[in-house]
Amino acid sequence: MSRTQKSIIAILSLIIALLLGAIGFTALRQYRSFADQPLGPVLPYTPISLPPTWTPDPSIVVQNGNVTLVPTFSYATNTPQSFCGGQSVMNIVVVGADSRADSYQYGLGDAIRLVRVDFVTPKVTILEFPRDLWVEIPHISDDLDGQDHEKLNQAYLYGQPGFGYWDDPSGGPGLLALTLNLNFGVKTDHYVSINMRTFVNVVNAVDGIDINVPDKAASKLFGLPVGENHLNGDQALKVARNRQLGTFDRADNQNIVLCALRKKLTNPKVMTQIPDLIDSFRDNILTDFTPAQLGQLACLGTRLPPQNIQFASFPQELFTQTRVLDPVFDKKVFIWDVDFAVLSDYVRRFQAGTWPVPSPPSAFTEEETEIVCQ
Repeated sequence: MSRTQKSIIAILSLIIALLLGAIGFTALRQYRSFADQPLGPVLPYTPISLPPTWTPDPSIVVQNGNVTLVPTFSYATNTPQSFCGGQSVMNIVVVGADSRADSYQYGLGDAIRLVRVDFVTPKVTILEFPRDLWVEIPHISDDLDGQDHEKLNQAYLYGQPGFGYWDDPSGGPGLLALTLNLNFGVKTDHYVSINMRTFVNVVNAVDGIDINVPDKAASKLFGLPVGENHLNGDQALKVARNRQLGTFDRADNQNIVLCALRKKLTNPKVMTQIPDLIDSFRDNILTDFTPAQLGQLACLGTRLPPQNIQFASFPQELFTQTRVLDPVFDKKVFIWDVDFAVLSDYVRRFQAGTWPVPSPPSAFTEEETEIVCQ
């Protein structure tokens, strides 16, 4: 088996884990020789903000530009045991790109999620970032005649190789991660970027997904008739991109589709279709995970109870529709007006694991802003 084939199998395990599936990680144990090598360029370094009153500690040692804290005491702790050998908490930026091509030269960040993976509880929480936030994007002003603000989804676009606005190998995911950190304090460990063609191929490879539409309110949200609906890849993509009722409802659509895909991937019969899944992912995904980390994620997928998979969004009442002049397009564009300090506080609590508060599974209602996979 070639190195490329091994990498594809590892990438497959990552996607299934991130979509909250559980297929195990036996195959990954065979690939220890490359287990610690990232499958793509790593994220750029993000400075850690220090408190205003912070002063250097004499126990700090600086070597080759890296700061190391020298321990002064050694004492026993009751550190919780993590599942599957993973770090206690892992934060991942997951991007659904709107490109239908096989390459990642261009494409907006059509769907942006911050995924918090808790290996101790275990639990996975997914936070949606509205793409129409007017944010400061680093490294673009020189190429845009001093313009340093654009929509959040354009941070991913401008980082792509097709634009050449910055030369970091991490490309769009790296520039998006820096933008999220600069504007909201997001700390990112890893990234995954998937284009629309990959999503369609995944759904088709598992013979489609099933979505139950319980009532007329849900029917309006999904654009589907009441009752059981079996969707192929193109139909599932249409539901995920449906924003007839607004941006926040579109995010709910995407989360419901991911829940349905997660449910399908946990079906033992899907294991026989893994060759088709592998072909679907060929050259259509960007990630900086190592195979060893993929194994940890896939392992965790087997330990996750459905109620420990939670999707969340910022409260809708924080956002106001407005327009701002975009010098790049020389016209006013739609954006969300919102206090970034408030969003940053939500991000801080999200990454600390204190928000959102766990809620029991329930039937869909039009007012729900959080979704728990059933």
